[in-house]
Amino acid sequence: MLRPRKKFTVHDLRKLKGKRVLTHIHVKSPEEAAAAEAAGVDLMSCPFDTPEAQSRLPLLVAAAPQSFLSGSTPHGMATQEEAIRTGFRALELGASSVYCSGSPYLIEAMAREGIPVVGHIGMVPRHVTWTGYRSLGKTAVEAKAIYQKMKDIENAGAYAAEIEIVPHNLATWLCQQTTMILMSLGSGTGCDTQFLFSDDILGDYDERLPRHSKAYRNFAEEYRRLQNERIAAFREYIADVNEGRFPERSHLTEMDPVLLDEVRRSLENVT
Repeated sequence: MLRPRKKFTVHDLRKLKGKRVLTHIHVKSPEEAAAAEAAGVDLMSCPFDTPEAQSRLPLLVAAAPQSFLSGSTPHGMATQEEAIRTGFRALELGASSVYCSGSPYLIEAMAREGIPVVGHIGMVPRHVTWTGYRSLGKTAVEAKAIYQKMKDIENAGAYAAEIEIVPHNLATWLCQQTTMILMSLGSGTGCDTQFLFSDDILGDYDERLPRHSKAYRNFAEEYRRLQNERIAAFREYIADVNEGRFPERSHLTEMDPVLLDEVRRSLENVT
């Protein structure tokens, strides 16, 4: 029997720290959000970094009304005022919290105004020009830097942080050194959530699957199959029209022949 669905609060998440690992999926469409809620996923995140994504947020919230959903803020917010406005806008549109890969300076501003903020430590895709796409924290220098970044984000007021592609034993230890919820993306099982993108879970692209991910379906192949089916259906339609097979009598309606004859005669008399 499925347990009753309860929408989490930050208070709930903090109480669960260290008690069980939560499931966490990044979704990009109302269909994915609805499926994640129906499947029983604990937490969701979604884009909130473009005008299109911002207009889509209410649709995701409506599709998964009992789910805790975090919106990822735009990269390059230049001021604390901009960060605060963006954070409140996300909450007004239905987000439960906001994700920010920016500095503690921006996180502190939002947290000070009561906006729940998720920070980011480890490998940050928006900052890969500095690090490259690789696991961070294998050296003592990098491990200490990640620890310090975690503490800076925590002291700025973030309630959680995504920890991406960090050695699993380091991530486990870090999770024990913070009051924040640590959300593991490719950082092992010792954190508070397991985080994957819907694209990875569904196999929704043709590139090589990242090492830290697992594909449970092959949507890319299914989309190719559906596109081929579209083309085939359109070709069959064209052939039916050209060869007189469509429309058939069953697709049509017909006027009573007697009435049609009356109309024709009356109009002929008028002309």
